[in-house]
Amino acid sequence: MNTTIIFTIATLAILGLLLAIVLYIVAQKFKVEEDPRIDTVESLLPGANCGGCGKAGCRAFAESAVKEGLGSLHCPVGGNPVMQKIAQALGQTIEEKAPQVAVVRCSGSCDKRKKTTVYDGLATCSAIASLYGGDTDCRFGCLGRGDCEAACKFDAIKINPKTGLPEVDEEKCTACGACVKTCPKQIIELRNKGPKGRRVYVACRNQDKGAVARKACLAACIGCGKCAKTCPFEAITVENFLAYIDYTKCRMCRKCVVECPTGAIHEVNFPPRPAAAPAAPAQAKPASEPEAKKVDIPVEKKN
Repeated sequence: MNTTIIFTIATLAILGLLLAIVLYIVAQKFKVEEDPRIDTVESLLPGANCGGCGKAGCRAFAESAVKEGLGSLHCPVGGNPVMQKIAQALGQTIEEKAPQVAVVRCSGSCDKRKKTTVYDGLATCSAIASLYGGDTDCRFGCLGRGDCEAACKFDAIKINPKTGLPEVDEEKCTACGACVKTCPKQIIELRNKGPKGRRVYVACRNQDKGAVARKACLAACIGCGKCAKTCPFEAITVENFLAYIDYTKCRMCRKCVVECPTGAIHEVNFPPRPAAAPAAPAQAKPASEPEAKKVDIPVEKKN
């Protein structure tokens, strides 16, 4: 009995040793040498793993940068400073990109859109969007359930309980695009921050005709085209009854903001407009002096 046990243990030990040797030989034969620069690039990245670069995470970004080159790769969280360090580590050059920020293209606050239905179900925007257009007459507007807030890893977007709309903290926003991807109504867009953080954009996504859009939301774009006509830089187009401002062409003259009849065009971080000077009171004309009457004075004739 004891001999059988000893024999069994010895056999298993020998088999284990042989399998370990085989695995070692196979591992050495198929061993893949990894470029040490991948670890270097990964260490320079912020480690957010947000996917804003289009890759699965920071490790995937580093692998792509080393194997394929930087090309169009850009880390929105680290921005230009981090990209410069990575380019220097890889001996490559890159072009700096303008910093971006998320903007909410919806002005339909609670006082602008009246609720027409009551939803009693899973309180997420994706669930509501999959069932119907929303609880207001605007089927294009924000649903206000905070999917974007839950998706943001940087605490940069919050739902305002008074307006029911998301608000972006541009100091915290890294332009990773997580909120853009998660919004089922596609009302969040990444735009250039602009000089001094100044931006002009159409805060609406409604593509209904003017009267229908206006009835659904008091702040909706009605596609009147006045903004496009007044823009001297041809930065505004109107398609499907909706205006859009191309931020690469916009020079922020803000003429469109003044021209928009519904206030759908927003201006951000601009100084207050100067108050219009009160009209000067009309000066009363001085009373004209009465004309002197002509008096004929008889002239004596000399003899």
